[in-house]
Amino acid sequence: MPGVTHDEAPLLADLMPWSVAPLRPGRGWPMGPDPASLKARWGALVRAEGPDREALFRPTRARTLHTAVAQLPGHAGGTGRLARESGPCPEPVRILHGPFDEQWLIPDHRLLDVARPELWRVSGEGQLFAVEQGYVPGAAGPAVLASGVLPDGRSPAGRPGRIRPLFRRPGGLEPNVTPGLLAHLSDVLGREVTARALLAWVLTACTGSAAGCRVPLTSDTEVWERGVELGQRLLRLQLRGDGERPKLPGGRRPYVRAPLPARPDSLAYDAEKEVLRVGEEGVISPVPREAWEYEVSGVRVVERWFALRTEAAGAGTLEAIRPATWPQTWTSELLELITILALLAELGPEQARLTASLGAPLTATGLRTAGILPVPDAARRPASVLDHHEEGPDGQFALI
Repeated sequence: MPGVTHDEAPLLADLMPWSVAPLRPGRGWPMGPDPASLKARWGALVRAEGPDREALFRPTRARTLHTAVAQLPGHAGGTGRLARESGPCPEPVRILHGPFDEQWLIPDHRLLDVARPELWRVSGEGQLFAVEQGYVPGAAGPAVLASGVLPDGRSPAGRPGRIRPLFRRPGGLEPNVTPGLLAHLSDVLGREVTARALLAWVLTACTGSAAGCRVPLTSDTEVWERGVELGQRLLRLQLRGDGERPKLPGGRRPYVRAPLPARPDSLAYDAEKEVLRVGEEGVISPVPREAWEYEVSGVRVVERWFALRTEAAGAGTLEAIRPATWPQTWTSELLELITILALLAELGPEQARLTASLGAPLTATGLRTAGILPVPDAARRPASVLDHHEEGPDGQFALI
């Protein structure tokens, strides 16, 4: 970036100031890659009684069978004590469990130590989330990823970042952008800059640092447009096509060449043949080397995705309730994951070229001179979005 150092680029925390820490479930069993298993786990919990139910639940300081909590915003989970719960399982919802791994979660506040209700209040149609990946010095992979479903903020390297909703209110209202920034960028670039365009630029240009994610900005209109267009392509892939399933060109699409075994317990890659071996017998090809090697925070995404579906669970635990055989849906998801990672890797060189020559920079100092920074304290706090009563503990309505 000619004429400006990395440390002069503004922090993402100053561009999208409201952020939320990752969720802390406190127990693993309410989340998993298979919704039917979650319902079976719930059923096993409510059938158990006394000490058996407590052992299955796995109480913590934040949650026991007798903890009283309000509903998760937007979901009709129970608010009575779990010790006397006997009803059906709340319908599991999609959640992003770390990079590129959409799993399922039982949306019941009683099961989650720290559920971050402020995120649940603004999730839904029109919302997007920028998820900072934990910074690992020298590690490969993107510094920020986007999600359309609520993310738990988990980092594969164990160094959690922050979750930044694109909008502060439900329905895609009130951008979570430092006041005045969009208007300032619009004036500098000579065209309207929206919150979604800013997010696209962030996905293209953001880099990790010990101080937090930094976002080099440019005053060059042509460079900005190219960066936003590239970021929109990255965004569509990270949203799994945003309505249209991503595909590799014919001849490069991965297929199952030999059926996957019922219980695959290993994953191996043959770079020369572009073959992914799943267990002893399963074969998927072609799998580009770039997809197999794609990393986030220094961790290979495909290996991590597979491990989370095959790692051993303790006997007698609710986590041990899982599919008896490898579901076909997981095979489809694995093929889609390989496709997305391959397409993202193809965009890497274009990203590198663009960020290496950003043209006239907009620095953090320049934003302070323009009166955009420092960020007002109110912009770092969640907006007041309650327009209805939320059910509190034991069925009582919370006071608003």
